[in-house]
Amino acid sequence: MPTSQRVTLLQDLTVYHALAQKQQFLDALAATTETLELDLSNVSEMDTAGLQLLILLKNEAHRAGKQTTIVAHSQVVRSVIDFCNLAAVFGDPFVIPAREAS
Repeated sequence: MPTSQRVTLLQDLTVYHALAQKQQFLDALAATTETLELDLSNVSEMDTAGLQLLILLKNEAHRAGKQTTIVAHSQVVRSVIDFCNLAAVFGDPFVIPAREAS
């Protein structure tokens, strides 16, 4: 079993995809011994269902003695997390691509 695994999400984090994504995330978490890395750089839409899914995943990882980190945030993901004042809950640094920084 690998110590870390990366999941790159290609769909939006919305209610329309949440059920399938929940299973995908939980399966990936079960398949790693330490850290699940989430690449959310392709997410162009996120609603509260998507946010709840990320919180659930973070809590499940903590319960299992593992870690979940977001290694790439899209602008939408950063905005939702920032708007809800949850950056400290996730604890992941926001990496802003140079093309968005200017």
